[in-house]
Amino acid sequence: MNKELMTTTLYQESGFTEVLATVRQFIISDFAKEDFDRRKQAQDLTTAKRHLTETNEAVQLLASNQHVPFMGMTNIARLTAKIQRGLILEAAELTEYADFLRSFRLIRKLFVTNQYQLPLLFRYTAGLGDFSTITNEIEGAINGNRLKDDSSRELRKIRGRIQSLERDLQQALDKIIKNPTLAKYLQDRLVITKEERFTLPVRTEFQSRIKGNIIDRSSKGTTVFIEPLGVAKLNDKLILAKAEETAEVYQILAGLTGAIAERLLEIGGSREIISELDIIFARGKYARQIDGQPISVNDEEQLLLRGVTHPLLGSKAVPLDLSLGADSRGLVITGPNAGGKTVVLKTVALVCLMAASGLLPHHAGGSTVPLLKNIEIDIGDQQNLANALSTFSGHMENLSGILQRSSRGTLVLVDEIGSGTEPKEGAALGIAIMESLYAKGALVIATTHYGEIKDFALAHGDFKTAAMAFDATTLTPQYRLLMNQVGESNAFWIAAEKGLADALLVKAASYLRGDLPSGEKREFPTLGKKLGKTPQPTIAAVPFHKGDRVLLTATKEVGLFYQLKEQQVAEVYVEKQRREVPVRRLQLLMPAMELYPRDYDLESLFQDFRERKFAKDLQRGSKKAQQRLRKDAAARKNLAKE
Repeated sequence: MNKELMTTTLYQESGFTEVLATVRQFIISDFAKEDFDRRKQAQDLTTAKRHLTETNEAVQLLASNQHVPFMGMTNIARLTAKIQRGLILEAAELTEYADFLRSFRLIRKLFVTNQYQLPLLFRYTAGLGDFSTITNEIEGAINGNRLKDDSSRELRKIRGRIQSLERDLQQALDKIIKNPTLAKYLQDRLVITKEERFTLPVRTEFQSRIKGNIIDRSSKGTTVFIEPLGVAKLNDKLILAKAEETAEVYQILAGLTGAIAERLLEIGGSREIISELDIIFARGKYARQIDGQPISVNDEEQLLLRGVTHPLLGSKAVPLDLSLGADSRGLVITGPNAGGKTVVLKTVALVCLMAASGLLPHHAGGSTVPLLKNIEIDIGDQQNLANALSTFSGHMENLSGILQRSSRGTLVLVDEIGSGTEPKEGAALGIAIMESLYAKGALVIATTHYGEIKDFALAHGDFKTAAMAFDATTLTPQYRLLMNQVGESNAFWIAAEKGLADALLVKAASYLRGDLPSGEKREFPTLGKKLGKTPQPTIAAVPFHKGDRVLLTATKEVGLFYQLKEQQVAEVYVEKQRREVPVRRLQLLMPAMELYPRDYDLESLFQDFRERKFAKDLQRGSKKAQQRLRKDAAARKNLAKE
């Protein structure tokens, strides 16, 4: 896998692609967007810290309701390219460029005022050039999108002559319009300009009554536009005067464009500063949008997250607390599917990428992340039909590349390590992969369901365990990471949530307990091979076991199953009170094997403290307990005699 593809995969899996897209929307200028698209994460600690400080200063300025006066930035890259090609800017384009140049002075003034609060950004803006001479020339010559009459003495004279000629033409044509004899031949009593000449609209059938030149005809042929003989010379003079005006305007625009071109190199230096500020304040706006807080970076490979949330989850995000690197090099996360393990990996990757890019994540404060050489990630279904790779093969191919690229300064994030194959083999491979990554010096965070991998992490001095919180009372995941704990998969809860029938779950629980015969003795109901043959019914086993949490469907109470008293009658404990309930009126909520550890003393659930203590005293040979036992036996014997 090439480096560009690896980076793309990391960005997409972590959500960083969407974060960058959102930041980009806050950038104003096209040239800053181009710079942002080429930007990489910081490669050294000094640069990373500087970028974070820049963003934090931008947040401070925005929080004070002050805004950087970015002006004329939308098309500045296009206009600069036009100048570089030797083309002349139009009046409106020069006005836009002048706004851009004027913003340098306004921005510099803003940061001079706030220099003590924003020392780093103030030093940047000190490099902005002064182009007031150019902006004053443009402002003096142009009003909006038109040159002022006073832009030059020659332009003022030409425009005066044009106004005089237009006035003479209007007066000459008005005489015809107001003449009762001639006016009746007109389509409208208007002066209309056609091909830069003043004309009158005459009805086609009367065109011979108005002496002059036919300049144009209407599309329907009902009107001809005639230039009366008396105004032809005036029209010629007006056309010549307007040509002179165009030439003079071109000369003035060329001069103003040339003034910019002469200092284009200096402008380029200031434009780079403006581009950097545009990007910095885009990062600041994004930080305010997600309530981002300052975060520190370190070169000691220490990862400490306190109350960090993934920005793409919004209000649904559960704060993440996690530590790695200070006293351990690896972390194994366990817990149920759909419990948030994958989100933990994505959040860790995203926060590290954000911090290295000068972006402030949302957290509770006190968080620090390492500046990493690279982040490797293996999340999701790696199946590739084009290459005939199974999910497991895809994971192995990915992990093979990760092992080759890993070293000190690498963070490796693996979801469901070793999954997709036979569990024992998968667990063995997962452990070997983590040992190899550890030996190479990488930081490792992996999620798993395999007990062998959990045991490996518990036994390894440089590995920690963590579990996703699960509420055993409500039987729901809490999506919260608990450090230094080991979680269960809670597969039965997930299956129930996805709609698997209760009877199926009961049967699965009995299989898991090993209650059914094994090997050759195992018997399963079979469908008849011959048409019409009915499968023989099998005797149903009691679908409950000691310690199972059950629902009494008649009363809606929750209790613990103890034992089967007689056919289809169960002994159940509800709030420490024994009851006998028909089996058909019980519903399994959670099997005991999902509720309690493997070697848990289930009998203790049905005894009070004194009974449990008495039994333990007997086991350890307590004389006092033995005396009580003999006393109770004698009492029962006397009672029997009576």
